[in-house]
Parts: sequence; C-alpha cells; structure tokens
Amino acid sequence: MSDSNEKKTPAAEIGTAEATTEDLGSSFTSKRWLSSFIADKPTPVLHKHGNGGNSMDDGLFVDQDFPMGDMLLQPEMEWRRPKDICPSAHFIVDGATRMDVCQGVLNDCWFLSAVASLSLHRPLLERVVPNGQSFQEGYNGSFYFQFWQYGEWEKVKVDDLLPTQKGKLIYLCSSEKREFWSALLEKAYAKLKGGYQALNMGFPHEAMVDMTGGITEVLTVASLPKDLAAFLKPILAKGALINCANCQGPLEQRNEFGILFRHAYSVTGLENVKTKYGTVELVRVHNPWGKMEWEGPWSDMNGPEWSHVREEEQKRLDRVQKEDGEFWMAVSDFRQNFESMEVCHLSEETLSEPGATQRPWNCTMHHGSWVPHISAGGSPKGGWFWQNPQFHLTLLEEDDDPSDPELTCSFLVALMQKHQRLRGVHLGIGLDIYKAGSECSYLSSLDLSLRRPLISTQGYAQRTEVVIRGRLAPGHYIIIPSTADTNQQGEFILRVLTEKGNNATPAEKPGTEVNSPTKISLLQPSFPHLSALPSLEATRQLFKKHRNTKGECRPLELLNLLTEAIKGGVLAGSEKKLVLEHCKSFVVLMDSRGLAQLDWQGFQALWDKIRKWTDIFLTFDKNKSQLLEYPEVSPALKAAGMGVDDFVLQLIGLRYTEPDMTISYPGFLYLLMKLDSMIHKFQAYDIVGMGTISVSYRQWLHMTMYN
Repeated sequence: MSDSNEKKTPAAEIGTAEATTEDLGSSFTSKRWLSSFIADKPTPVLHKHGNGGNSMDDGLFVDQDFPMGDMLLQPEMEWRRPKDICPSAHFIVDGATRMDVCQGVLNDCWFLSAVASLSLHRPLLERVVPNGQSFQEGYNGSFYFQFWQYGEWEKVKVDDLLPTQKGKLIYLCSSEKREFWSALLEKAYAKLKGGYQALNMGFPHEAMVDMTGGITEVLTVASLPKDLAAFLKPILAKGALINCANCQGPLEQRNEFGILFRHAYSVTGLENVKTKYGTVELVRVHNPWGKMEWEGPWSDMNGPEWSHVREEEQKRLDRVQKEDGEFWMAVSDFRQNFESMEVCHLSEETLSEPGATQRPWNCTMHHGSWVPHISAGGSPKGGWFWQNPQFHLTLLEEDDDPSDPELTCSFLVALMQKHQRLRGVHLGIGLDIYKAGSECSYLSSLDLSLRRPLISTQGYAQRTEVVIRGRLAPGHYIIIPSTADTNQQGEFILRVLTEKGNNATPAEKPGTEVNSPTKISLLQPSFPHLSALPSLEATRQLFKKHRNTKGECRPLELLNLLTEAIKGGVLAGSEKKLVLEHCKSFVVLMDSRGLAQLDWQGFQALWDKIRKWTDIFLTFDKNKSQLLEYPEVSPALKAAGMGVDDFVLQLIGLRYTEPDMTISYPGFLYLLMKLDSMIHKFQAYDIVGMGTISVSYRQWLHMTMYN
C-alpha cells in the first residue's frame, strides 16, 4: 500500500488526485485541465435537485481531477449521485458477487470479466473494494478503491457523480438497481487509466494484474492438453482467475450457439456432474453482459440434458433456469467454442488473506533497470548480452505431482516493463533461463558463449509483460531479462512464482568482466547509484520525515530531502550545488495536478529518474570529481536516451554549465529533467510522428512558464 498519510476528508472538499498518472499519458485530461485550456466549451451537465441546486454544489466531495476527455461535449449526458438515481442507494447489497457486473455502452467487457472473476474470491475483492464504505454513516460523496501498480497497492479516490441518460446509468451497473459498488469501481479504474474512453477495448489480463498483482498467461486453447479438464482443475484449485474469448468472427456478433466473438467471458467453475447415464465434466462460464448465454447442450434455458440431473445435484451447482449471463457447458464444447484463455496466477501473499484456503505459489519480486552502457546489453545475438541484469533461481523441492515421472520443479517467470505508457516507449522485452555455473552464480560472456538457454520467450514482444512457464530439475539457474536492442533504457519488475523452498535472488556482477570461469571474490553493486543514494526504504523514511502535514513535498521540502539523501553517499559535498530553483523544476515537471507539490507516487516517479541519471553521471564522471567535463556531456545524454545535435549542445553549454564549462551533479539532474520533460511534451503533441506540432497560445505559456 502506497504511503499517503491522508487526513480524514471533511464533509465538503475539493479533491486532489490520489491515482498516479503513470499510465495516463497524453490522454490525461481533468476538469481542471480543461478549464484551463478549452475556452467556451460546455461544462458537465449536472442533475438538478428540487431546491434548484445541482449535484456539484450539494456540499459533497467533487473530484476536480477526474479525466473527462470529450465527455463534456455530450450534452445529453447528466452527472448524478447514486442517491439521485435511486433514493434507497446502497454501496453493496447482500455481498458483492459476479452477478453485480452488467456492461453498459463502453466496450470494456475485458475489464468487467476480470471483475466477475475477482468477485469469486472475497478476500481479493475486498482488497480492491475496501469494506466500511456506504451512503449512510460517514458519507461525504467520495469512495476509494485500490489497484496494484508496479509492486505496490495504490489508493484511488473518486466522487460518486456517475454519467447518466434519462436518469439511468450508461456505463457499468449492477443487476440489483440499488447497488453501486461496481459502477464506482469502474469510475476509479477509468481514473487510473485516463478516463472512461480509455476503457474502450483492452485485454482481461491487464485488469486482472491491476486488481490482483497476479501473473497472467495468455494461452491458445488448441495448444492445451487433450484432457482440458485435467489442465483446468489444478489451476482453478490454486485460486487462479481465468478469462476466455472466441476471436474467429466480427466484434460481438454471435456464432450458431450464441457465443459472442471478440468478447471476454469468465471461467468461474469446473464440476463433475452426476446424471442418470454417468458423470459429465461441465465448465461454468459467465458473460459480463448479464445476458446472451450459450445455446448449445446444457444451456440454462433449453438444455434437455438437465432433465437427467437430479434436483439436489442442480442445487449443489447453484444452477438457475434464467438468462443471467452465467451458464454451464461441456468441456468438449468449451474447447470448440473458445479460442484463447488468460490465466491469472495468484501468489501466496495474495491468497494468505483471511478466508483463503489455497496458497499455491511463493512470489519473489525484484525491481531492476536497463541502463545504457551499464546494464542494457540487448539480445543474445549481440556481444554485450552478459551486461544485462542476472537473477539466480534456486529450485530445491520437486512438485507433488504423481503424473510427473521426471521429478521436476514448476515455476513462472514474469517480466514487466514499467511506466511504458508515460514514456510513450514500448520496448521489445524477453527472458532467457540458463543453467548456472558451478563456480559462481554470475555468467560471464565466455560462460554465455558456451551455453544455450534452457527456456526462452519466443523472440521479443512489445508488451507490458511477458511470462514463461517452466519445469526444471532441482538445481541452480540464471534468469536474464533483456531488451531487443543494446543500450535501450528502461525499468522493469521481475517476478518469479515458485513452490515452497525455491527462491530467486539478484546475481552479483563481478567488478571486471572476465573470460574464464574462475571465481571472483571482489563484487561491486550492480548499479553505481547504490553507493550514492539511500535505498528505497530509507528514501521512504526521508519522504515521511520531510513531507508537509498533507503528506506531500513542495520545492523547499524536496530541497531538504535531497540534500540529506546526497550527503550520505559517494557524492557527498555536491549537495551544496543543489538550489531551490532546481527543486522547483523537479516538482512542477513531475506534477500532473497543477498543485506544485508531489505526493508519494509522484516522488517515486521522480526518484526513479534520479536513480537512473545518477548511474549515468557516475559512469561518465571518469575522474571522480563530482563534475562532468563538457566533452563528457554529449555521451552522457546519449546514454540517457536524449541525444542532441551540436547546436543544442552549445546551448546547453551556455545555459547549464559552471563558469569552467563543467556540470555539477545537481546541475546534471536539472538538465536531464528539463530535457526529458520537453521531449515528452513534444511527443505528446506530435501524435502522428510528423516532427512538428501546433499548440495554442495558452498551451505554449503553460509549457514554457510551468517548468
């Protein structure tokens, strides 16, 4: 859970965003943003109360930072609070279930199918939808939800103003008309992603990761074992969430048995059903639309097969004869009518919540970076592959699987690239697993030239996350995450799911590259910044120490924080060059809310940049003077992925250097922050990649004055 130190919300409050905008990109357009940049455009149409007031001036919380996009341009849309839609509104009625998820006009069945799967596991759902919220006691117009983002649970707060037409919700709703938890969850997720329109089309595995922190595999049904039930049974028993789809026809048209094409369904159960003629394996599937079910054998409405099943057995299955979106079908028919499956595997940490019974996986998570010329070695085809980060995988305990004659250990490895939406860069990423050397855990270039990977992803994929599933004999192995090309900058999370007794840890890189398997006793940190900056946990404590009473850092607080952070490392003394003007730019260039202050999430994003740029500074500060000579500036910028021409380099020399044409450590951070911000602002406006942009007068002033 991210640190927030949030005070209790007063009855009337103007909101500030609690969701990070890392995934929002250039589509992040809040009411506040629109009010600044779009003149003479309509404002939200709000429901009028009987007293002449509207839902915006009723003294309840209003989220000024919700991304509106083009919703303000829809005059028929009216924003209402749940109590204005249904006087007896409740947050949850008789528990939150999969039947509370009915799709609206958005094409977000991918999100809704994930919610339906999540609702089968109460502890998981309660983490995303915290208890204790209602329209009665303590109600102030705000609700909050939690989503997993890059290893931490982030809180997202929204108001309860929901878009309606003719008094009815136009997006997600519950089959129970008094219930609104699912509609408000959809609004919170929309805020996280950049607005309701950002939810049009997607993949269920994206939402399942955001709501569980799990690891998701994308599988083709045709490639699965012939005994599909035997494959599904242990996966469901371990608490995995499964979604499925048929992509063999036009969008949301139906096949001859009623299955919608390119539409996400949830797999919610698997049972051996007793009939008069023997036992049949049936799988239970849920359509988030709450209607349009399977019309083949075992269908709810017209399946004659149910007449051969005793009433007690049907009650055990909770089978109901009505069109509610949920249905049973034979496993063989499932294979014929669904093409793909997305399986979200949950870790022990997730399933150790009260009430959970399955604890299948132990999860090890590591944060890492690809830093040009340091730890971004590219693919195995190049000569620098050994430079990539390496992780030591230890497998000790075999699976308890009587069907496995080889006594192997199962595991899953997932590589997720961070902040790719914000950076506008989707790297091609991949994984390779090698047998570890007997002398040391780190593989040199010679070691790698003599080995072939035991398991690899097939090529490089420009996806948020790639996953490989494997089985290997007990032993020691090396995992190497890499990018398609050498010197590509990026950050990643590596997660390894193993059985108890198995583990994954970073492999230390020797101080010098060697061409022999001789064990090296002298080791150095994988990244130079580790000797210059405090750890992430120590940094969190510094943030708590220096933040203001609202839990945020303004420029002065940031100056004090960074001064203390730099003093404790190998760059001690360079903090004297850090000035308030630097910190003003750090804050406003990382501030997506127009408040000139950073919450914990905003500071984390800034700190990630500082760590990467510190690695580069220390690498190019050849004489360890805590200064970059002018000739060192150009290669340092290239290493940061910000190559510039000679003319811009001359301008940098005139604007950012000391009188002796050197750049201090704080000055280097200041330069890269300015350059990085302006490059990304340009790219946000240059949507089609023409190399030229057109901005309004107000947009120009915003970019040039607030930086």
